[in-house]
This record gives sequence, C-alpha cells and structure tokens, in this order.
Amino acid sequence: MAEKNYVVNAEGYRMGRLASYVAKLLLKGHRVTVYNAEKAVITGNKSAILEHYTMLRGRRQFTSHKKITVWYPTRPDAILRLAIIRMLPRKKASGREAMRRLKVVKGAAAVSGEPIEFEDAKLVNPVSRSAKVIRYLTLEELSLLLRGGRK
Repeated sequence: MAEKNYVVNAEGYRMGRLASYVAKLLLKGHRVTVYNAEKAVITGNKSAILEHYTMLRGRRQFTSHKKITVWYPTRPDAILRLAIIRMLPRKKASGREAMRRLKVVKGAAAVSGEPIEFEDAKLVNPVSRSAKVIRYLTLEELSLLLRGGRK
C-alpha cells in the first residue's frame, strides 16, 4: 500500500474522536498533518475540564527529584499532539514510526496533501438529540486558562 499524505482541518472536531481517527491513519502507514489545532473542541462542563487539566499539570513525581518525567503541555497544538500520540502503541516500533509521521500545526498553515474529513467526529450542532445544549471548550480557550491568560 502506498503512503499517502493526508491533511485534516481540526476546526470544530471533538479532540478525542479526531485523535482516534488520526491514530488509525498513522498506524496504516500514512502521513497526517493536522492544522487549526487550537479550534478543536473538548465537550463537557468548563469547570470540570479545567479542573481535570490543572490536575494533570499539577502531578508530581515521587521517585526521583533529578529526572522529571511528569509533563503535560499547555499549547493547543501540543495538547492535541499528545492526545493522538497516547492512542498509539508507543512501546512498539510501529507506534514510534507512526509518531514520526504526525505533524500538528497551530493556525491555518500552507500544507499540501489530500484533505480528509471524519463526519461523526465533527461537532456540527451544539444541541444533543434530547435538546440539551452541548457545552464545550476550544483548545485555545483551555490553553489560555491553563497559562493564566498568557498567549
């Protein structure tokens, strides 16, 4: 199977679902570039999302003070990249190769490749089937909250 270059516009996509689709493409041997990473969304209550991510940021390592291995990003492109990477088998050679084929870019970049869309991962209507409003937070808003308002 020939390796293809795919381009994904992350605007309006749910982060977890987008990450799983992109991880599948990477494991099949394709190159994937994701742009507009800051416009991907995380569904849920704003305070619950922020509490979860601040907990991840505040974790400490208890084994050694010399080598710090607990790290969590605050930039939107790095958050999305880490979500995709954590869906790959990182301890196997296929997963490590797949990580090298991934590129996540913040903003609308001049990227070349075949555009691909995932219909069920997109948040088209922010109202559920039971007529409840779906709350969400973009990665850019989350990044600003985690950084204390700094860009």
